[in-house]
Amino acid sequence: MRFLHTADWQIGRTYAFFEPDDAAILAEARTTTVERIAALANTEQVDLVIVAGDVFDAQTVTDRTIRRLFLAMQAFTGPWCLLSGNHDAALSESVWTRAQRLGVVNANMHLLLRPEPLFLSDVGVAILPAPLTQRQTAEDLTAALDGMSTPPGLIRIGVGHGAVQGVLPEGIDSSNPIAPDRTETAQLDYLALGDWHGCKEINARTWYSGTPEPERYVDNDPGQVLVVEITASGMVPLVEQRRVGQFQWVRWEQEFRVSEDVDSLIEKLSALDGRFVVRLDLTGVLDINARHRLLDGLAAVSAQVRALEYDLSDIRLQPTDADIASMQADGYLSDVIGELRDRSALPDQKVASTEALVILADILQSQQGAA
Repeated sequence: MRFLHTADWQIGRTYAFFEPDDAAILAEARTTTVERIAALANTEQVDLVIVAGDVFDAQTVTDRTIRRLFLAMQAFTGPWCLLSGNHDAALSESVWTRAQRLGVVNANMHLLLRPEPLFLSDVGVAILPAPLTQRQTAEDLTAALDGMSTPPGLIRIGVGHGAVQGVLPEGIDSSNPIAPDRTETAQLDYLALGDWHGCKEINARTWYSGTPEPERYVDNDPGQVLVVEITASGMVPLVEQRRVGQFQWVRWEQEFRVSEDVDSLIEKLSALDGRFVVRLDLTGVLDINARHRLLDGLAAVSAQVRALEYDLSDIRLQPTDADIASMQADGYLSDVIGELRDRSALPDQKVASTEALVILADILQSQQGAA
């Protein structure tokens, strides 16, 4: 039998730190990626799809968001098995109870909200879930899988959401612990996990699929789903990756030491297209002319990529004589520029005078451009 393993859809996630139009497109991509998953399930002719938690980003997503998700899933008519995670825990009143009241959960969509086996005998599978019923717990909920009995011959697939102890780095979404030997203790043919947003193999029978649509500047191989094939109970699974993500998030560091570093960075950025979301960490020293080139280049690139984040506050400005000479001004303003240049040589006035020179340079440049 074959199935898709996915997790961490985070439907309803918002991106308030981006421009509104970029934020809306990135949020929409989370749902359209589910449409891609449904299409892939048909193409791969899988028997079912397992979603290992955090289907929704929050309990408070709108009814419209809930409706749109379940519509996106309808293209695949086989079984969907959706586990509650830490973002969408199976509370007594939750996003899941709202979905049920809205009547959008079709008969082939199985909500794994209780630690009870789900038998899909027609495809020869028993789904053993460890749903989260609160955001965090110090207890290993997958321990309940050890005691779940299943009819002979059914392939046993566990589904959990949390951190495999001693394997994952600190700082992930949830501290909900999972024993690294759970497949052995629970006699599982496969353990489908969520919470770690990158694709990661723990062992031959235990995998994190990662989020299918990247949403962080973390290089841990997101943007995929897993196609898992198990020929019979007890056989080692064959796991293959399939890329479905629409956007690629990259974070680059750049220290400016010479003005030519600006041109190198802009050239590198110019090779990117609308599939990229970019964060730049910029440091170093620039003269006024190089700063203007940087700003012009970033403005052009921001229209080329999907979204661009950067901060200039860690760049130290150091005007050159050529910068000051290029600040064409007459009369009093010329005298002010000369005084600021002299003051910028004094240790106690260097920062303020340099900032003032930069402000003047920006004003003069804008006036010259308008003329």
